Amino acid sequence: MKKFQAITTFLIVLIFLFIPFQTFAEDKQRIFDEANLLSESEIVQLEKLAATNSHKQETDFVVLTTEGEHGIDLEVYMGDFADDHFKGNAVLLGIDLKQSDVMVMGFEKGQDLIDNDRATKVREKVTPYLSDGDFFTAFETFITTSERYMRYRPGVDPDNIFFKTSWQIIFAIVLGSLITFIMVRNVNPKVTTTPATYRNEQLTRILRKRDRYIRTTVTKSYRPRNNNRSGGGGGRSGGSSFGRTSSGRSYSGSRGKF
Repeated sequence: MKKFQAITTFLIVLIFLFIPFQTFAEDKQRIFDEANLLSESEIVQLEKLAATNSHKQETDFVVLTTEGEHGIDLEVYMGDFADDHFKGNAVLLGIDLKQSDVMVMGFEKGQDLIDNDRATKVREKVTPYLSDGDFFTAFETFITTSERYMRYRPGVDPDNIFFKTSWQIIFAIVLGSLITFIMVRNVNPKVTTTPATYRNEQLTRILRKRDRYIRTTVTKSYRPRNNNRSGGGGGRSGGSSFGRTSSGRSYSGSRGKF
């Protein structure tokens, strides 16, 4: 019995030791630099960044560069590429160096959380770096921004100022100071004296009474109307479709020039 337990314990420890290496070994390629815009060290850094963020969201963040040598429109090329290599959750950034085209494309969960509006926001953040030829920063920005946007439910603006940590700290300080000020201002000091404290009952007496009518005062209170107004409206939900691949998969997206 003890021998069996020892063997079982050894196998469990072996499994736990093996899992990290197995996960690393099966990690996939996500940076496809066909246009040779990156150095080897930059590709390694981006692959690590893409792997980390992809695991966070269970969504592949993929970069695809081409010089237009395939003679295929960038959108069609990216769709076919996704069908062949990334059939699940994915967000792709593709650039065609020859045509100066850039596109962000989302599939499955990526389509839901990186809808057309968010894809446009991501593209607009990336485009200035592409125009300056800073491709590494552009791809790094695409990965980190896309992952951050996917933390928010559809219909929420992820760039809302109230989601920024610095503004949350400032807001908390201002709110705390305001609450403290109100509490201090409304504190009533404890009354320890009354009129009877300084009144001498033996020397105090009423000499005479007289009633005199002065005026009548009527107090009116304002009663606001109840118009039963309701306003506002929710934003558009995520998952909007930009197009479909040749296999029929729908995707969100945003396309432009750099």
